[in-house]
Amino acid sequence: MTKADIQLIRSLADKRSRTEHGLFVAEGEKLVGEIRSSHLRIRRLFALAGSFEGADVEVVTPKEMERLSLLKSPNRALALVELPHGDLAAVRPAETLVLALDEVQNPGNLGTIIRLADWFGIRDIVCSPGTADCFNPKVVQATMGAILRVRVHYAPLTPFLQRAAGEGAPVYGTFLEGENLYDAALTPAGVIVMGNEGRGISAETAHTVTRKLLIPPYPADRRASESLNVAMATGIVCAEFRRRAAQR
Repeated sequence: MTKADIQLIRSLADKRSRTEHGLFVAEGEKLVGEIRSSHLRIRRLFALAGSFEGADVEVVTPKEMERLSLLKSPNRALALVELPHGDLAAVRPAETLVLALDEVQNPGNLGTIIRLADWFGIRDIVCSPGTADCFNPKVVQATMGAILRVRVHYAPLTPFLQRAAGEGAPVYGTFLEGENLYDAALTPAGVIVMGNEGRGISAETAHTVTRKLLIPPYPADRRASESLNVAMATGIVCAEFRRRAAQR
């Protein structure tokens, strides 16, 4: 392990450096083990003795791992992984359920949403350019491995949502004036748009939404919190879509 190795890994906490080098950092034996068995390619693998075997493993001491790690509590393994490149043109919301995130900026929320997508069998998430980077170390850790199974794309949402609607896919979004989620007709395919933590879905994106939904409080006439956390709201909406699909 060299100073250059440490400098490189430290620099990968920044999105510009991740883009420049085409790499992201993954930490932890479980996550690194899953990556080794996945389609992603590991460029470098640092691990404590006894963690992993193979010619590709660079054994380091606990002290060295502390210098490499981007976490407060270092794990036993750290990998530099090549960034995957998804094909947005291959995403077909008229045939399957897709999530779209409009300026979701909290890394913890994004990581949780990626986990939810994985849990509910949603294979593609399309993010606006202002959404948090899914390969931010905090997001990668928060996904608990789901980042290996969910394809995350970054692109302006309006053209994508217009294409989806043009292909016959409903574009759903959550609004205070929307139709009650539990009464609305829901389809097994389409796009579910979730908005920014504070502002919700932007006015530009709202123009492309064809089906407005509301997650009602209970009971409906009770005064409740002003809004739900976006990750929590995503879980509620996805669960209802999948419940309906299971009843068909």
